[in-house]
Amino acid sequence: MALKMRLTRMGDKKSPFYRIVVVDSRVARDGKYIDKVGHYNPIAQPAEVVIDSEKAKDWLAKGVQPTETVKSLLVNAGVMEKPTKLSPAKTNPKKKKN
Repeated sequence: MALKMRLTRMGDKKSPFYRIVVVDSRVARDGKYIDKVGHYNPIAQPAEVVIDSEKAKDWLAKGVQPTETVKSLLVNAGVMEKPTKLSPAKTNPKKKKN
């Protein structure tokens, strides 16, 4: 069972907020989760990020892999250190036609 720390969408149409949750990677985006670690509200000015650092560190120590977005939120909140090497791009660049 591969666990991930990712965002699950909540809120109304055009006014989203997200929960940061630990979930099995095979479950749907808004499916059942194992544990809630925090929440993120991008609509608020400035964006509101609340993370339970103890829970997050505990799950990371158990081997949970955060998604790119959650990783950046954790780094900004001071829960994780910024990785020295950047992750590779998810898509391949398009080749130019001659």
